[in-house]
Amino acid sequence: MAVDKPAFQVAAEVLAQVARDERVDLDELKARVDAGTVVVMGDGTVQPLGIGKGLRVKVNANLGTSPDYPDVEEELKKLRAAVAVGADTVMDLSTGGDIDAIRRRIRQECPVLLGIVPVYQAIIEAEERYGDTMKMPGELLLDVIERQAQDGVDFMTIHCGVTRQTVAALRSSPRLGGIVSRGGSMLAAWITQNNAENPLYERYDDLLAILKEHNVAISLGDGLRPGATADATDAGQVSETRVLGELVLRARAAGVQAFVEGPGHVPLDQIEANVVIQKRLCHDAPFYVLGPLVTDVAPGYDHITGAIGGAICAAAGADYLCYVTPAEHLGLPSVPDVIEGTIASRIAAHAADMVKGVPGAREWDDKMSRARRELDWEAMEHLAMDPGRVRLTRGDRPTADDKACSMCGRFCSVRANRLVDGEPTEDNA
Repeated sequence: MAVDKPAFQVAAEVLAQVARDERVDLDELKARVDAGTVVVMGDGTVQPLGIGKGLRVKVNANLGTSPDYPDVEEELKKLRAAVAVGADTVMDLSTGGDIDAIRRRIRQECPVLLGIVPVYQAIIEAEERYGDTMKMPGELLLDVIERQAQDGVDFMTIHCGVTRQTVAALRSSPRLGGIVSRGGSMLAAWITQNNAENPLYERYDDLLAILKEHNVAISLGDGLRPGATADATDAGQVSETRVLGELVLRARAAGVQAFVEGPGHVPLDQIEANVVIQKRLCHDAPFYVLGPLVTDVAPGYDHITGAIGGAICAAAGADYLCYVTPAEHLGLPSVPDVIEGTIASRIAAHAADMVKGVPGAREWDDKMSRARRELDWEAMEHLAMDPGRVRLTRGDRPTADDKACSMCGRFCSVRANRLVDGEPTEDNA
């Protein structure tokens, strides 16, 4: 006999708000939430958001302190910059300074959904208490998760799929780049050094109970994601994805909303296959990807390599893009890096929305095209994804003819087209 699963804790007014924002039917949205193909978060204190099937592709911006740069004020500048240029969510990845105080400060000032990665703090506290991260007790992980949930975060990336089995699968097919996930590498080392199972997998039911109590969604982390294009779609990645599919079903049965993280570094010809594999093995849960980066040779420009992969991945069915900044692989991102990364991922997300038929996506482009045809610079600036960049670029390149741009001047193609169409221009009116 079928057993009804617990209902997800999504308020009716939150569902209604997301349906309005996404221009989708409320009953259809509710059905997708119930099925787990859409995750809806937000409790009224922040802007509600839906991620998943049939909805606009969302963009996340990472920020957070490091041991070398523990200044929370600088991270708050990044928070404000990311939100100002359209980040849908923010994740706090802090590893330096007073982690609890930093998270609470960011939560207080963050107007959008906030995510967190508990294993980072657990590793830091294990080193502080026991002098060795490998001596981290499993109970400490659950303690950190509960503490962070109590602070009102909206979702957590939890690396439950790094298990004895998946680490063994990784060893069976050696990688060029190894494990590049910070949390994944630490947990794989802990499993190996302690000859024990990952507490996040072993005590998954206890973990879900904490998340359910505090209405926190789980982002099932890809601790074994490929960090080199040569390692994409290998035994370790696929083995972990299969485990994550099992954990999706267990989360749904417990009444905890779940989505799944994915790669990473993936060549162009494997991106669509990666989406198919994830969606099939993870029961059509929303798919959250870092990039993916399509080449390894462009440090300093990885916001571009990530946007290329992100556009293809989202067009193939991914639902949520984690930004990549120009500082990827090089250092902690600056405020300008955060802006560049957010915009690059938003471009990728919107390019995918257009071909997926997301309501309003094509309409936005058509409005911009009409404004260009009319040489309506005010409308073009207003419609631009980053109006400030339009204003700055045009202002830096003045022209004697304020109706044209400095590229074409009086040889403007738009004006020539008006002659082709028999329309009057300023010159022949």
